Amino acid sequence: MPSTNAKPAKKSREKSSRRASDGLGSGGRASGEKSGQSSDPAAGSSRRPAPAPSPAEGFNGAFSLPPGPALDICLRLQNAIIEHRLQPGTRLSEDEVGEIYGAGRTVVRSALQALAHSGLLEIRRNRGASVAKPTVGDAHEVFEARALIEPEVARRAAARITDTDLIRLEAHIEAEHQALADEDMGRALALSGLFHIDIAEIAEHSVYAAMIQSLITKSSLIIALYWVRPDTACESHAHHALMDALAQKDGDAAHAIMRSHLIDLHSGLNLKPPVRKETSLAEALAGG
Repeated sequence: MPSTNAKPAKKSREKSSRRASDGLGSGGRASGEKSGQSSDPAAGSSRRPAPAPSPAEGFNGAFSLPPGPALDICLRLQNAIIEHRLQPGTRLSEDEVGEIYGAGRTVVRSALQALAHSGLLEIRRNRGASVAKPTVGDAHEVFEARALIEPEVARRAAARITDTDLIRLEAHIEAEHQALADEDMGRALALSGLFHIDIAEIAEHSVYAAMIQSLITKSSLIIALYWVRPDTACESHAHHALMDALAQKDGDAAHAIMRSHLIDLHSGLNLKPPVRKETSLAEALAGG
């Protein structure tokens, strides 16, 4: 499911998320493919199935760090936040993060500052870094913004989607189903967010895509704090309905379904801070 440092997602992720090997479901088009081609998924049935989407790589367009240890730590921490292994409010000690990832304080500090610029962390003087805790007001604003932007983006995507795009989106839904079957709700939520980001990329509007990527990452924090209705957080039936509308190039239906879906997500939040179980940083990042 605002960013001060997000680059236009269309451009920033072209090299990393449009490669055939990464399978992020990012709406990448095959060489020479045009928006006027058939959008019937059956038309691509002879193609190699799209690999499963990867949340670890799917949110990689929001940071200005060059390739290297700092960016790697930044992406690992971001993925832990998006998958709810790091809860809002969790303190991130530079020394402990450095010990976990085998990095010096300068490298860790760069990663934490990049995450703070994206809105995922808060850094306070004499208190260090912690995972951001959106307020109730923030939650309302984020979902209100999504309800304004994403339905129109879905309408735009319906006019541009190709059979390849549909195959990739279908891979997203299948991966969501698998995550739910594995009872890995954090991964399922991350994949659900990627589904929305991919629709924005299919719409071919870099400004909207960057905004939606930022709103989705903010939504992840909000859901971690305020989510009380599992039936609304990963509504696969809404995603299937969106797929059907997109496949038919029905922009009006895509707009209506997306708006209804976001209203349901918003209504599934209890906008009162719950009590959360404390988890050590080392436990949350184990294996990440």
